[in-house]
Amino acid sequence: MEYLFYLLLISLTWACLHVLNASVLLRRKSGCTVLPPGPRQLPIIGNILALGDKPHRTLAKLSQTYGPLMTLKLGRITTIVISSPNIAKEAFQKHDQALSSRTVADALRGHHENSILWLPASTHWRFLRKLTATQMFTPQRLDASQALRGKKVQEMLEHVHEKCNNGHAVDIRRSVFTTSLNLISNTFFSLDIANYNSDLSQEFSDLVVGVTEQIGKPNIADYFPILRLVDPQGVRRKTNNYLKRLAQIFDGIINERTRPSSSVASKASHDILDALLILAKENNTELSSTDIQVLLIVSIEIRLSN
Repeated sequence: MEYLFYLLLISLTWACLHVLNASVLLRRKSGCTVLPPGPRQLPIIGNILALGDKPHRTLAKLSQTYGPLMTLKLGRITTIVISSPNIAKEAFQKHDQALSSRTVADALRGHHENSILWLPASTHWRFLRKLTATQMFTPQRLDASQALRGKKVQEMLEHVHEKCNNGHAVDIRRSVFTTSLNLISNTFFSLDIANYNSDLSQEFSDLVVGVTEQIGKPNIADYFPILRLVDPQGVRRKTNNYLKRLAQIFDGIINERTRPSSSVASKASHDILDALLILAKENNTELSSTDIQVLLIVSIEIRLSN
């Protein structure tokens, strides 16, 4: 295993040196766009090591030397750092379209095409954004769930009292997560997705935390795109597994709702899933079943992470 790692490292180094030399020659011949000043870059890795373990402090210190607009090279990725509010305001006012999109992490490749968080500004992105504002996070839905919030908190208190009366320890973190999960699932699906005595809430917690951790983890493939072919840290593979399991859970709920013989499908729930399914059936809508699934996953992850 170590032999393969070192062989890959040597091959990568050799390839990067050749690419680096070729890019330097190309710049000299064609004359590339002049970039803002920045610290000296090391071969291949650029300024990655210079960031240290507190990048925000390093960037603040570097801005005092190179100014509020500087260039860093993070592996093979050229990064422009803006550290002045005035320059940031000017950049977003004059170049808002160019700067509106987010860089897609390698961990999410293959899953970002339907996500409102990662789609570039486009007609479909505006449609999904409008959908979340009018169907999912409206003040009316928040007001309507006030009684539900009180009910779920009361259920949690009864669970805690029951545990204490029986002399059992209470896992506060798990109880609070189960309460939050059921509150959200009732708003979205009109059902409890877990109970205090099951392992599903812990599994769901592990999936949400797992996705969040993998996306936020430093991934060498994000700085050296050539490594995306091998996914050396396994970040994309792990993220795919977490998202696949979440998709299976939501697919089961959606299929149960849309199944004609289902008792759930026979009555209107007037929840978020009902609203999305009605929109998906309309002929003039852009909403697909994949969009619904991704919207539900992203919305629940955001709420649970907060």
